[in-house]
This record gives sequence, structure tokens and C-alpha cells, in this order.
Amino acid sequence: MLNEAVVCAGGKDLRITDEKKALASVKLERLQGILKDMGSLLVAFSGGVDSTFLLRVASDSLGEKCAAITATSPTYPEREFKEAVKLADSMKVRHIIVESNELLIPNFADNTEKRCYYCKSELFKISVDNARSLGFSYVVDGSNADDLLDFRPGKTAANELGVRSPLQEAGLTKDEIRILSRDMGLPTWDKQSFACLSSRFPYGTAITEERLSMVSEGEDLLRGLGFNQFRVRYHGETVRIEVEAKAIARFLDEDLRKKIVAGFKDIGFIYITLDLQGYRTGSMNEVLGS
Repeated sequence: MLNEAVVCAGGKDLRITDEKKALASVKLERLQGILKDMGSLLVAFSGGVDSTFLLRVASDSLGEKCAAITATSPTYPEREFKEAVKLADSMKVRHIIVESNELLIPNFADNTEKRCYYCKSELFKISVDNARSLGFSYVVDGSNADDLLDFRPGKTAANELGVRSPLQEAGLTKDEIRILSRDMGLPTWDKQSFACLSSRFPYGTAITEERLSMVSEGEDLLRGLGFNQFRVRYHGETVRIEVEAKAIARFLDEDLRKKIVAGFKDIGFIYITLDLQGYRTGSMNEVLGS
């Protein structure tokens, strides 16, 4: 009988079987080969599940021919930045930190469908310049095979600037990256998926530091109340809360509901709503298919 385990990772059950582990291991070897062929590279590092795994494998494969770069910005919570610094330090990888403010990038704050393209164009250009200064051959990001299923204008920017996505090239999915990260002992293996805070706004809604702060405070509130995978979506005076499906029933608790309502009203929202579809990646892109 094949061994099987079910663990909670990123707010959902992850089924681990011998077959899945074997396939993930094959793809890991493929990834290691891709990275070694590159020779030297700079990892665009956020401290999330994917980029942490990529940085670990790249560091193991290339040693000092690998480094990480992280950009601070209003769309990148301080909590996430501190975690990224800690992770890079634990792996003993050279970590370059640069300052960026996407809100100053033309067309970004207007929040069109190409918002991510404008952001990534700026950040990848900074990364490419730093890679050249180090004498490194490539800049790589943590996009995985599952990302090909969603609307990702930032991929266009990556292609234009020659930024590669080794996890995609190796065919690694999010679940496989979690399985391998768990085996490696990486603390991010069960971390919730994270996207920059600008993804919480409907297209056409201007992004400001004040609004970013409201979203960040709202997500801190949910985290403090014990929710795992969630998103706070900004809709003007209304907040739309997404939590994993199995956590929706928690909102039936009157005391918890009162805390959530009071907390979001203190933040500045007037109407507090729960999305009955639950948490899902790219929910702001759903309008693009209508």
C-alpha cells in the first residue's frame, strides 16, 4: 500500500502520496539542472513559498553564484519584508535590498488591467541592473506552473527583460513546491499564498497609501483572530472578506462577528461583507472574463 498523508498547507488540505513525492523529485532534479546551466543568477525574492524554495535550491546548486534581491514598497507589508530578511539570512545568501514605490510609477496607481506589468517592468529593470553589477547572467522569479492558469501581465514584463521563471520551466506546481519545501524543512512550506496588496483593489480603483494601509490593517485583524488563508478586498466604503471555505462557519459566532465588524469600522470601512465563494486567488480578475 502506498503511503499517504494529508496536511494543512496555505489554508487547504494537501494530500501527499508516494507518487506525488516521486513526481516532485523528478521535477526538482530538472530544476537543479536548469539552474546549474544558468551558471549565476539573482532571485527576485519576496519570502513567499515559491521564491523561498527557489532561493534555497539555487543557493544549494550555485553557492556564491546566487544572490537574492528584495524591494521594499508601500504594497509590500513590513511583516513580509522582515520575514524575507530572516529567511535569506538563515540560508546565508547574499541579500540585496532596494527601495521602490510603485505608487510613483506612471499608470500604476491608476490601477488598470496592466498594473502588474508597469510594476514588474520597474522592479525587474532594477533587478537586471543589479545582476549586471554582480556579473550574474540571469534574473529569475518564483512564478510556478499554476500561475500560467491566471491573468499575469507581469509575465510580459519578465519576457521583455529576459527574466526567467525556472519553477515554470521545470513544471513545478504550488502543491509540489510545498511538498518539496516540507521535505527540506523550509518554514514557508505551509505559509499562506501572498500577493502584493495592490491585488486587493478592483481595476479602475485608484491605489493610495491610505487605502493600502486599510487593507493591511484589515488582514492583520483577521490574522490576529486566527484565520489562515484570506484576503481583504477593497470596494470603497465596503470591504469584501474572503476566507477559506471551511472557515466561513466561524462567522456564525456572534462575538467573533462583532469583533470583526468593530475592527473594520475602526479601520474606516462602513459596510463589512463576507464573500460566500470563499478565498480564491485572482478573484479581482473574474471581471475580465465577463
